[in-house]
Amino acid sequence: MLDPDVELLACIPRLRRYARALVGERNGADDLVQDTVERGWSRIGEWRRDGDMRAWLFGIMHNLHVDQMRARRLQTTALDDDAPYPAPAANPAARLEVCDMQTALDLLPAEQREIVLLVALEGMTYEQVAQALGLPAGTVMSRLSRGRASLRALMEGRAAPAASLQVIK
Repeated sequence: MLDPDVELLACIPRLRRYARALVGERNGADDLVQDTVERGWSRIGEWRRDGDMRAWLFGIMHNLHVDQMRARRLQTTALDDDAPYPAPAANPAARLEVCDMQTALDLLPAEQREIVLLVALEGMTYEQVAQALGLPAGTVMSRLSRGRASLRALMEGRAAPAASLQVIK
């Protein structure tokens, strides 16, 4: 088993990638990662050694991000050319697809976008996502399913499907 400090440091690249996708701009993402690492480091004693450090840190990041979103009264967008994903240089069509995907992700509700990013970008299992976000695994699976369906529709140029809730008696 690795030293917890070493394990925490090893998680930073994944934290940065997820924060960039979640926040959408480099400076805010870097601040979120810094806050996450600071909180994780200060509470390293609370981490269970038999637990998944990455899921624990992603949970901290999720909670910090939610707190920051609640604290903001006015939504602002940085006007810089800092793309959250590196765009392929040689293929203009691929570059457009990346932009389209980012736009589609931005249109998803936050609770779906977070889960899609954790599963698709970070390769986390449903159980790890459930642990990180403090949700039941069934909720993770349903939000992921709805998020994927919405992304598919948006990428095909259709409106995102409305949530179809059924009344069960």
